[in-house]
Amino acid sequence: MIHDVVLRRMEQDKRRQREGRLLLLNTMENHQLILQDSGNFEYYTPKPIIEAARRVMGGIDLDPASSKVANRTIKARRFFSLDDPDEWRGPWAASSPGVRVWMNHPFNRSWNADWIAKLLEEYEAGRVSQACCITWASTSETWFRPLYAGTMCLLTPRTGYILPNGEKKRGATKGSVVTYLGDNTAAFVREFSSLGKIPNIHLACFV
Repeated sequence: MIHDVVLRRMEQDKRRQREGRLLLLNTMENHQLILQDSGNFEYYTPKPIIEAARRVMGGIDLDPASSKVANRTIKARRFFSLDDPDEWRGPWAASSPGVRVWMNHPFNRSWNADWIAKLLEEYEAGRVSQACCITWASTSETWFRPLYAGTMCLLTPRTGYILPNGEKKRGATKGSVVTYLGDNTAAFVREFSSLGKIPNIHLACFV
């Protein structure tokens, strides 16, 4: 009888631990998802960051992960909605010279690598001439490493993303970074220096 009671308590403890882990994972996923679609978690980039990117690139031609609501701030000439989950997987422009891209992709562990790889693919193919991409500053993650090809601004303080109702989402668990791809590095340094820290700024100006 005592043995059975102990076993039941052990099973209850294990179940509570599993439920606690699942609750934590679900909470982190919901907080970390920054989706610009019509889903439950629409977190938009603050306007000062968007405007800095616009000044760097001289405009925004394409936002590949957006929505009608998000594009009121982005003002991209064209955007892909995540209502069509495969649209962004095709070519982002017909030919060179490429488009100027702002990208705030869905921050999701299972998608990060695909979105970053696609951005670099389009840039290297010449279908993207310039790009500003905002992500978590997950500098040790495999999906993040290809972004080292660009110039980065580590945003400070931690970015409070904007909810659809216009309120700021508070309590970010980590910092964010904007990575620039393109030939206008000096403009990126000039416009983003007031928004964060640009590593090796004395070298970035000569890239």
